[in-house]
Amino acid sequence: MAEAQQTEAAPGGAKSRRRFTVDALFSDGRAQAVGVSDLPTAKEIRLDRIEPDPEQPRQTFDDAKLAELADSIRQEGILQPIAVRYDQEADRYVILHGERRWRASRLAGLAAIPAVVRDVPRDRRLIQQLMENIVRDDLNAVDRAAALRALKVQLGDAPWEAVAEAVGIRRSRLFQLLGTEKLPDVARDDLRSGRLNEKQSRALQGLPPAHQEVLRAAIVADEIPAAEALRLAKALRGARLPDEREAVTIALAEIRGSAPRPAQTAAAAGLLALVSGAAGGSRADRAALVEAAELSGVPAYSAERLEAQVHALAQTLARLPKAEGRPGGQGYGSLVALAGALDAILDAPE
Repeated sequence: MAEAQQTEAAPGGAKSRRRFTVDALFSDGRAQAVGVSDLPTAKEIRLDRIEPDPEQPRQTFDDAKLAELADSIRQEGILQPIAVRYDQEADRYVILHGERRWRASRLAGLAAIPAVVRDVPRDRRLIQQLMENIVRDDLNAVDRAAALRALKVQLGDAPWEAVAEAVGIRRSRLFQLLGTEKLPDVARDDLRSGRLNEKQSRALQGLPPAHQEVLRAAIVADEIPAAEALRLAKALRGARLPDEREAVTIALAEIRGSAPRPAQTAAAAGLLALVSGAAGGSRADRAALVEAAELSGVPAYSAERLEAQVHALAQTLARLPKAEGRPGGQGYGSLVALAGALDAILDAPE
């Protein structure tokens, strides 16, 4: 831009009068304008003229958080314009960045939204979207992994090292994100919803299906920290258990050191006593056992479950300290009740 005013030297060293340029007539000379320039592409666009990008990395949107953002927009308006590109063929504006703000603005009842229009080549769109989102905490690991794989394809099946470099993350970090693709559907759903975070999910990777199911349920239910979850996963691998849900459940409880509560111990002893009575007893004894089993939520008999539970019990007994199996030991009463029930079953008349 030309100078707003110029001073020319007159003959004899005198200064001539100042003269103004045309540019100066339209420049902002206020202090707040220093270092600031206008964006000619900034516009206010009707919401019905804007549509999401189907290739956007973010595929999961939290309804509760959208509602909170909508409330904020109603009170404060849009604090930052979204970024869009113009699709001439469809005569629509496609979102590059800011789909959450667009969705929340619709919930807030806005008719239009401020937007910056950019002309971004297709081969750069996903990279830019990933660079904006890949390190954001509110973009879940499952969506990040899917976007990284899509980018690999878009880059002509480039090596993973090139993909990591394109979005500015470490190769090791990239493979941590890709590891979420190997998790079962229920775990990926937990990641999308926030019930499970990525660090916790690493404990599940590489475990057999039933092991994953049991450990995932425990992590979500008890909010087990990532470090503890990894410790439990390592212990389960070392136990070399069959991939049976019941066996893994029992083993995990033992690994976590969750001793039965007194009420649980009494209930187990009572049920074992009913098993002993029903083995050779009357119809009333058998009816009482059935009723107790129903009240306790005991599932129907399964030979596979029996085998798994016997195997798990054998592993427990293999680790049983001698003092626990003697009178006065914590496990003595349970073992006596179990032995009585087993004797009654094995000695029951045909």
